[in-house]
Amino acid sequence: MNYFNDTLRDAGLLLLRVGIGFMIMLHGYPKIMGGPETWEQLGGAMGFLGITFWPVFWGLMAAVAEFLGGIFLMLGLLHRLAAAGLAFTMFVAVMLHIGIGDPFMPKVAYPLELGIVFISLALIGPGKFALDNLIFKKK
Repeated sequence: MNYFNDTLRDAGLLLLRVGIGFMIMLHGYPKIMGGPETWEQLGGAMGFLGITFWPVFWGLMAAVAEFLGGIFLMLGLLHRLAAAGLAFTMFVAVMLHIGIGDPFMPKVAYPLELGIVFISLALIGPGKFALDNLIFKKK
């Protein structure tokens, strides 16, 4: 690829990271601020994967994945780890909505679509406009 195409690709990844990261951070903010009662309710979704222990812990992890994961995506910091955590969180959300019999549109489709985006971001990487490149000295 040439410089122009590389720059456009990296600018597109930056826009995607910042846009999706900001929106998922906003989505996670009330969850992380909700405290143990909220986290227990969120963590209960793990029951649809057969994991019924420590619901407060799992709920906190989901809230952290959304809030901090969104910030990390925006910054391009620990990008693949953040994207993978968000993808797993969306997988659990999909399983929850299927498990309680929600309609596909929009209850199942929305986290499924976001999960696809997060898996894609994890595979593609953050692009050159990312803190990962500065911290880990990537070219």
